[in-house]
Amino acid sequence: MMKTFAELNFPGRLIAVEGLDGSGKSTQIYLLKRWLEAEGIKVYFSEWNSSELVKSATSKGKKRELLTPTTFSLNHATDFADRYERHLLPLLRAGYVVLCDRYIFTAFARDVTRGCPPDWVRGIYNFAALPDIVFFFKADLEVSLNRILEGRPKLKFFEAGMDLRLSADPYESFRIFQGRILEQYLAMAGEFKFMVMDANQHVEKQQALVRKIVGERINLARFRRRRPLPLPPPLPPDSKAKETEEDLAA
Repeated sequence: MMKTFAELNFPGRLIAVEGLDGSGKSTQIYLLKRWLEAEGIKVYFSEWNSSELVKSATSKGKKRELLTPTTFSLNHATDFADRYERHLLPLLRAGYVVLCDRYIFTAFARDVTRGCPPDWVRGIYNFAALPDIVFFFKADLEVSLNRILEGRPKLKFFEAGMDLRLSADPYESFRIFQGRILEQYLAMAGEFKFMVMDANQHVEKQQALVRKIVGERINLARFRRRRPLPLPPPLPPDSKAKETEEDLAA
C-alpha cells in the first residue's frame, strides 16, 4: 500500500495540484507558493515535464508528432523520476514544504486515456510516495477551454488529444479527450483522497480555501525559516547613480 511522505516520516511535506488543462491549478499553486514564502515557510516548487535531462527530448517529440502513447508515458516517467530523486526527495529530507504542479496522477489519467494499460502505468511510478495533500481542481470543460483560449489563439496538438484522432475539429477533440481524463481523475478521487475544489469559482475564493486546508492539515510553524531570506547585495555607487539617471530619463 502506498504511503504519504508524512507516513514515511520525512521531515518535509509535499502538496500537489491536479486538474484538466485550463482548470486554474497552476495559478492556485503559484498563489499558495507566494503566500507560504511571505509567511517565512521553506518552500520548493516543481512542475511536470521540467527535468533538464528530459524536457528537450519530449519537446522535440511533440513538435514532430513522433510520440506514441508508450513513448509519451516513458518520457514523462523518466522526467518525473529524475526530479523525484534529484530535487523532491532531498528537499523533503531537508524539511521543506514541496509544491508540485502535477504529480503521478497526471500520468495515471492521461496515459490510460491514451490507451496505456492502467497496471503498467502505475507500475512504472511505484517508487513514488503519495503527496500529503492533493488538490484536484474540477472545472467545467467549457470553462477550461475558454481559459486556455484567453491566453493564446489556438489549442496545442497533444493538449487537444489530436494524436488520438478523436475528431478533426481540435475544439471537439479537446472536449472528448479532456472529458475522458476527467473521468479518470474522478475515479481516483476517492482512492487517493483528493481535496476536490470547485475550479469554476473565483480565484480568490479558491485560494482562501486552499490556504485554510493547508493550515489545518500541516503545522506550518515547523517549516518556518530560522532566519529571513537574505536581501540582495547593495548596488555599487556607480550603478546607483546610473539607475537614478535612467529613472529621471524615463
